[in-house]
Amino acid sequence: MDLFLICTAAFFILLGIAGSFLPVIPGPLTSWIGLLILSFSSAVAITTNFLIISFSIALFIFLLDIFIPIVGAKKFGGGKGSTYGASIGLIIGILFLGPFGILIGPFLGAFFGELVVSKTNKKGALNAAFGSLIGFLSGVFLKFIVSLAFGFYFIRFIWNAREVF
Repeated sequence: MDLFLICTAAFFILLGIAGSFLPVIPGPLTSWIGLLILSFSSAVAITTNFLIISFSIALFIFLLDIFIPIVGAKKFGGGKGSTYGASIGLIIGILFLGPFGILIGPFLGAFFGELVVSKTNKKGALNAAFGSLIGFLSGVFLKFIVSLAFGFYFIRFIWNAREVF
């Protein structure tokens, strides 16, 4: 049973790390689910305090990630069109451009999203796209760092329980 829990937890940790780059999977929360699953293993000792603190961090980053691209776009003169466009652009970019789509997709998506909304203001759309991209990449970076930290704790908990196996 412990091996099943550990493998399932590892899957969620890895899915959370990947989810840091994909807008449809909440990276840190998914990685936290991996830690929660790991805590049910009798071989691993994870305290309730650790789970509460790590969940609070994951939830905070999740909520922050919603607002960072919006703030970035608004600081540079954009609106909802650039924010939604950046998310859609990321998905399309990854599908068609692979890793390069992570950078190019949100920028082009924010640009075209803002153009759809404002129709004539190309310079404003470009500024909004840049701001949205900065905000989006900041959110991705934060999610990746937290998910990676949860992955580190996963490895640490497994390493500390290695005598049991």
